Amino acid sequence: MGPLTLLALIFAAIIFSAGGILVSKILTKGSKNKQKGEPYECGIPTTGTNWPQYHVGYYLFALIFLVFDVELIFLFPWAVVVKEIGWFAFVEIVIFLFILFMGFLYAHKKGALKWM
Repeated sequence: MGPLTLLALIFAAIIFSAGGILVSKILTKGSKNKQKGEPYECGIPTTGTNWPQYHVGYYLFALIFLVFDVELIFLFPWAVVVKEIGWFAFVEIVIFLFILFMGFLYAHKKGALKWM
């Protein structure tokens, strides 16, 4: 994949995304009213602020999920080429999983995995 192909893909992505937004603006009938800007709460009118504060534990839990999700992205290419590379690939993945497991133990020790 050369640089021209990459530029063509970026250009196509911009054209398709901008085109979709432009078509939706042209074809839809927009209306401006106060009720349209309010958050929907199952038909119940909202009370209080629209920006509630959430416990930081939810964010920590989501970040740990992302770490383990990204780990799978690295495991798939490794699984494809493990037979070709041999023992070196096995040792590399063991080190990678050990570092990941140590991070998991650290998060568990700090209480990031306790659900409220």
